Amino acid sequence: MMKDDLNRIRREYGDNALSKADISKNPFLQFEKWFQLALKANIPDANAMCLSTVSAKGKPTARILLLKDFDQKGFCFFTNYKSKKGRNIDINPHGALVFFWPTLEKQIRIEGKIEKLEENLSDTYFYNRPIGSRIAAAVSPQSEEIENRNSLITTVDQFKAIHGEKFQRPEFWGGYRLIPDLFEFWQGRENRLNDRIEYILHKNNWNIRRLAP
Repeated sequence: MMKDDLNRIRREYGDNALSKADISKNPFLQFEKWFQLALKANIPDANAMCLSTVSAKGKPTARILLLKDFDQKGFCFFTNYKSKKGRNIDINPHGALVFFWPTLEKQIRIEGKIEKLEENLSDTYFYNRPIGSRIAAAVSPQSEEIENRNSLITTVDQFKAIHGEKFQRPEFWGGYRLIPDLFEFWQGRENRLNDRIEYILHKNNWNIRRLAP
């Protein structure tokens, strides 16, 4: 594809609309409604989301990971606490999530504070993972340089030989919860006049407003 061809990539939106009159006053319920639509549409990795964090120098970093739980408290994901995202969160405990479901012409942005998940919840999730994923979490020095893939596989094999399938969740691995103070629900519309509804938390109440596209 030539660079000029990028200008020709265009898909017109407009199958659905979003209005303040139709949405829930609770953004968590509105999120659940849209998330269920994504699941029913059989969208691959419907729980995939982009998490953005910021370093001590104010440099943003983004990556795709999977939402593993959500409720009225917030949105949960799991990782190595010593990873780049973990180090960023230690320094600046604020982040942003983005969900995008192109076939539904929907996007959700969520911003808020990030805190470590309760240890019992991290334990529950960890021990319910497949054994291969548990071993990978235990041995991978996430975000650190490694010599090659073979060295990583060797480390996995050595760990399995010593520990088998019985070992505790590493202290450096567990969950986080992003506690929202802002939601934005985006619905693609014709001529790029997209619908955008924003929720902002103010004194424990969610203020709702429409934004220009």
